[in-house]
Amino acid sequence: MKASLIEFISKISSGCMSDEEIEMVADEAAQAYADPEAFLAANPDINFDETFPIPLGEWVVVGSLPDTVLFQADTYAELLGEIMASFGPNVAFNIKPKQLAKAEPLAALNRIQIQLSSMNKDMGGYVLMNFSEPLDHALQAVLVYGADVQQVMALGVELGLFIEPALPA
Repeated sequence: MKASLIEFISKISSGCMSDEEIEMVADEAAQAYADPEAFLAANPDINFDETFPIPLGEWVVVGSLPDTVLFQADTYAELLGEIMASFGPNVAFNIKPKQLAKAEPLAALNRIQIQLSSMNKDMGGYVLMNFSEPLDHALQAVLVYGADVQQVMALGVELGLFIEPALPA
């Protein structure tokens, strides 16, 4: 399981996490999946209980991803703002969050995906993917290279992690 977690986290982090960070998250998540009670006993500072809608291992993965990898927002305008911030000021976007403020959700999502698809063409652009069960926000997503989407979805199935393209086909 740890090797699959390493591959999965590597692909959803698109170069935003070091190998050491990925290894640490995968190791902790694998422990949490294997023996939740022992993991919680060894980590008493973790705020998790059985009322959460996701398993502890998944919670470890979600909670360990930096905000340059996991985007959480209540609107598509906020989501675009987070995505833009993760790329930094030197990366130009053709759309701005305020342009999405009055757009219907599907139209806003389509505009974001068109922008992301045009970036990093050698890797197939980026695909915005819904990830896990949002706990605190309406939207929770990661960016995956277009070339990696099928592999990421297969790993998600293998690991029991919900991940799918945000824009329906």
